[in-house]
Amino acid sequence: MRALPYDHPGTPVLRSPWAFLRWVGRGQWVTLVWGIAFGVLWMVSQALIPATISRAIDEGIVAGDSTALTRWCLVLTGLALVTAGAGTLRHRMAVLNWMQAAFRGVQLIGWKAADTGPALTRAVPAGDVVATVASDSMRLGGLFDITARFSGAVISYAVVAVILLRSSRPLGLVVLIGVPILVALLGLLVRPLQRRQAAQREASGALIGLGADTVAGLRVLRGIGGESTYLQRYAVQSTAVRDSGFRVAGIQAALDSAQILLPGIFVLIVTWLGARFAIQGQITPGQLVAFYGYSAFLVLPLRTATEFVDRATRSVIAARKIIRVLEVERDDAAVATALSDVDRAANSLAPHHDSQVALADEASGLQVRDGEFVALVCADPEMATHLADRLGGFGVDAVALAGVRLHGIPLVSFPTAQVRAEILVSESDPRLFTGSLREQLDPWGRHTDADLLAALATVSGADILEALPEGLDSEVQERGRSFSGGQRQRLALARALLAHTPVLVLIEPTSAVDAHTEARVAAGVRAQRAGLTTVVVSVSPLVLDHADRVVLLGEDGRVAATGTHRELLHADPAYRSIVIRGEAD
Repeated sequence: MRALPYDHPGTPVLRSPWAFLRWVGRGQWVTLVWGIAFGVLWMVSQALIPATISRAIDEGIVAGDSTALTRWCLVLTGLALVTAGAGTLRHRMAVLNWMQAAFRGVQLIGWKAADTGPALTRAVPAGDVVATVASDSMRLGGLFDITARFSGAVISYAVVAVILLRSSRPLGLVVLIGVPILVALLGLLVRPLQRRQAAQREASGALIGLGADTVAGLRVLRGIGGESTYLQRYAVQSTAVRDSGFRVAGIQAALDSAQILLPGIFVLIVTWLGARFAIQGQITPGQLVAFYGYSAFLVLPLRTATEFVDRATRSVIAARKIIRVLEVERDDAAVATALSDVDRAANSLAPHHDSQVALADEASGLQVRDGEFVALVCADPEMATHLADRLGGFGVDAVALAGVRLHGIPLVSFPTAQVRAEILVSESDPRLFTGSLREQLDPWGRHTDADLLAALATVSGADILEALPEGLDSEVQERGRSFSGGQRQRLALARALLAHTPVLVLIEPTSAVDAHTEARVAAGVRAQRAGLTTVVVSVSPLVLDHADRVVLLGEDGRVAATGTHRELLHADPAYRSIVIRGEAD
């Protein structure tokens, strides 16, 4: 299938692990070629050392020729220097190739995560995504790390084959046939190793996913007393990962042992045969030494070949996991729905015959008048939140009067005459960032300290300020983790109030505070937003009682009833069941 250019800020359209590995290799072919060149030079220079020693013995020592002995000693020294230099450069290229391939995998996953957004974690568990970045991308580079050594092993094997066959055909055949047989025997252990590694990878991904889910829902778990249940599940999955690791270690230990035992037996066979041939005069003493040296040297190409198979196996598994992430497509249906919502919001904010209407939503039948404080109640929190998002279709933080923006992305433009108001939606999950408390409350830098203190008083936040040694200049840690959930919620609410937008939509602004604080916050927000349009999504009676009007949404998402909190509480059983349940929670 077609793949994107290597430097394209996207992902390759490849479904085969080997095709994906070839695509990665094409993107770093220059360093791969240099690594192979240095790897071949490094291993061939080692392969020539036994032959050089053989010539030095036969032509120098046995023949008593000091000149020949000196010449071959100089050649041996030169080979040693070449081996050292080429080995250094080969290692440098190997590390570079590994890093390029590994970080290419990380980069691709990062691009895909940014491109697909929430669709990625809906298709692939979050734990698997994390494991793909932390583990699989690193294993992906292993194949490109060993490429240089494997190429050198293949070429040096061919060089040794020529030398051995020219010296003694029987011994040469024993060596050349024996080495592939050893590799085949070791290969019998590779397939079960691959299966066990894949099982360990799946178990590890499931463990990471379970941990991520537990951390994300820690507050909920504590609230329902479910810590022990999740702790038990984590312990069971952790044990499964440990057991799968033991199974991998067992087969890996067998492979490592075989890499030492089988070549050792092979060296004994070659040495025994070589000694018999030397006694019979079929080979010279120097050739006997050379055969022994080659039987020992060929252990290195043998181990390299088996390591290559192991690395290739791991890389194929890693590539398959990465492809699984890269195959996730964007949720175009969600994008289309968002665009449709924006269009409806645009139409609802166009001028109406009733000049007092500030907001109108055609899908639900909701209308909110200028300066009205309206509360939305619904049995399905997601439905009410979706309506709030539609009302805020002109922007999550603020709207530029020249056009529509959804999460900072321009979507639709209209004449400014159609825009009735700036809308700010304060979500139920407040986000704080690193910086001073003053910057958290007033990112625009347009308010005085008196304004900030007044906003904190409105949300009953005096206790937050008193606990900070440097007051408004105190540093807020990342995500505001030094604050409790209720404190973060009140700080976010104060920030929303300080924006002083004509229209403010609040989603469960007091869900994380106690009842006494909630009552004070509701009264403060009602007073502070006097004369401005405010929509609050909540099921709390303490908040609903301060609303000018409460709107009940039915199961179909449309307005089912409207009135004050007390009127609906007495007249509507559906409303009463929702609010009583909310109070009980």
